[in-house]
Amino acid sequence: MRGPGDASIADGVTVRRAVFGAELVERNYTNASDFSRPAQDWIAGAVWADVWAREGLDRRTRSLVTLAMLIALDRPTEFESHIRGALANGCSVADIQELLLHTAPYCGAPAALQAFRQAERVLTEADAL
Repeated sequence: MRGPGDASIADGVTVRRAVFGAELVERNYTNASDFSRPAQDWIAGAVWADVWAREGLDRRTRSLVTLAMLIALDRPTEFESHIRGALANGCSVADIQELLLHTAPYCGAPAALQAFRQAERVLTEADAL
């Protein structure tokens, strides 16, 4: 498991800040207890440094893929964060709308409708609608 001082954690935090903004990332670390901090470190290193920083897909594409997976897995909290991240990564409202429509036949209409409601709220809060 990664621990304090692991360079990939710092690299991952840098990528995560670029996607979500420093405020959200700092809040995640500030709210982390001694018990949950290793999870934050693992996410920073394994998810953000090892996967999101790879060259195989650009961040816009990674955002769209991640949104689709979060809809399929019914992870509404993470979905909302990643809507904001998708905007930061260059996804347009039309891109997000099309992705949501595309999930309906694969994830089911209820999942897509829930995602539309959440996305509309987040996009409105972000002054994107």
